[in-house]
Amino acid sequence: ENISDFSLNITDCAQVVVPEEVFFTVAAAGILENLLILIAVVRNKNLHLPMYFFICSLAISDMLGSLYKTLENIFIILCKMGYLTRHGDFEKKLDDAMDSMFILSLLGSIFSLLAIAADRYITIFYALRYHNIMTLRRAVVILAIIWAFCAGSSIAIALFSYEAATVIPFTVLFPLMMFFILCLYVHMFLLARSHAKKIASLPSSTVHHRANMKGAITLTIFLGVFLCCWAPFVLHILLARFCPHNPYCACYMSIFHVNGTLIMCNAIINPMIFAFRSPELRNTFKKMFYCSR
Repeated sequence: ENISDFSLNITDCAQVVVPEEVFFTVAAAGILENLLILIAVVRNKNLHLPMYFFICSLAISDMLGSLYKTLENIFIILCKMGYLTRHGDFEKKLDDAMDSMFILSLLGSIFSLLAIAADRYITIFYALRYHNIMTLRRAVVILAIIWAFCAGSSIAIALFSYEAATVIPFTVLFPLMMFFILCLYVHMFLLARSHAKKIASLPSSTVHHRANMKGAITLTIFLGVFLCCWAPFVLHILLARFCPHNPYCACYMSIFHVNGTLIMCNAIINPMIFAFRSPELRNTFKKMFYCSR
């Protein structure tokens, strides 16, 4: 919807439209899967750990992303049917609210991934002191600070989204946070490699090390999926703000709906990673689905 008539006239790229049935199916699947993650963690007391609290934070962010794209698509449909106008006061407030939800989802996902990465780092390299460093109370405080910051930032960015001074810091934050997490990964795996030989002679330590590295690999998968699903949409925001009339930018923006669908695919893939790589979650899902006594 950010492609102007002028930019459409200077490019031969036709706009790619995702069928509404596919769009709503993907969105509903993402919301339901992440809701199952939240229910599983609440029901199983063995999952009441800081790591799973951070995973729940990521699940909430994914749900908000799917909900945002669903509401936005409904809004567009109502506009096409004539029930809403594109430039009314109510529609403007509704659009700002949806933009705020989108920004909240993106920031929540970034900081949740950062919290999970930090938790994995402490688990691997400060295993003996982990329960003293990362307590449930501290995890709750960290999440409260994260979501308070994300909520305030999302409201501010949505209200001043037409200012370049707002768009630039928001879009720069994405690669900066990803770079910081990547540096943490590199440091983590380099230290893990140097420690591997030292603990090879200790069977119990080796098992513990393998379990922690499995968690680090899971987090790596999360990060890769997140980049693949969110980066195209963030790039779209930059191009729509700084070069909307450029033919090449307009050509890329013609796949706006595909980029939006990728965001919702992220919400579907993450719970699958949780269920596939966490035995505790798999057992909880089995009990939920089979109603085991």
